[in-house]
Amino acid sequence: MVLLKDVSTKSPKEFDKEQAKEETGKIKKKLDDLQNLLFAEGRHAVLVVIQGMDGSGKDGAIKNVFGGLNPQGIQVKSFKAPTTEELNHDFLWRIHQHAPAKGMIQVFNRSHYEDVLVTRVHGWCDDETAQKRFKAINHFEKLLQEHNQTTLLKFYLHVSPEEQQERLKERTENPEKMWKYNAKDFDEAKLWDKYMQMYEDVFAHCNDPEWTIVPADQNWYKEYLIAKTLLTALEELKMSYPLLRKE
Repeated sequence: MVLLKDVSTKSPKEFDKEQAKEETGKIKKKLDDLQNLLFAEGRHAVLVVIQGMDGSGKDGAIKNVFGGLNPQGIQVKSFKAPTTEELNHDFLWRIHQHAPAKGMIQVFNRSHYEDVLVTRVHGWCDDETAQKRFKAINHFEKLLQEHNQTTLLKFYLHVSPEEQQERLKERTENPEKMWKYNAKDFDEAKLWDKYMQMYEDVFAHCNDPEWTIVPADQNWYKEYLIAKTLLTALEELKMSYPLLRKE
């Protein structure tokens, strides 16, 4: 079982920042080529799930890893609090309609996992319901993988509470980041231990495919690890460009 308190939020000591940033740049060029191949072949889909506490750098990771890709082949969906219409359906209804089509990369900024995270932290979802939702999530993810050839990558951005406080404070001081400020973020941060417990429960019950726990205190390492993981996943698809069709 994963205990997040035992997992570092920083890069391994042997990692050099400048070398890692240079390598990330090379990886992003390869990702551009592979995305084009993914789109042209049209046989596979990719779903990237990015979860993390407020201030863990979800927006920055999406911008800096995926921002250079062809916008025709990528979509990003940020899941906020569900609307009244969404609440009148099952909890996966709003998620499924944003699942990627073949040839596409879909990025979820937060995801279906919010319904077994924030809901449990605040007592809106009891343990019995959570267990049923874990099973539904596993079936949903298996459905995407088996019936739509979807490669599913799940990232948890693991930031330290100290770094989180620094980043939340920056939103009150830096004019370029004030638009992100939400007073409720500081209230949620006080529930840190409960969130960690709920995340650990998610890792225990919904780990096929496995979660990648990304140390997120250093943005350069976080972006390197996400980009590298995506590159490996795309290379493993062994894709090729379609040949001319014979009339």
